Amino acid sequence: LAMGISAHGIGTVRALQMSETAGAFSGLAIGLTGLVTAILVPLIAGFLR
Repeated sequence: LAMGISAHGIGTVRALQMSETAGAFSGLAIGLTGLVTAILVPLIAGFLR
């Protein structure tokens, strides 16, 4: 888990080095993915019980 988070952070930094827009979209993608995961995982886990 820690290696995956680190890799995504490094990718975001690299995107930010390319352009501010790319870095902004990269950061937005990480944030939205975390939010959607936090919402959907409990719902799916409850459905699978």
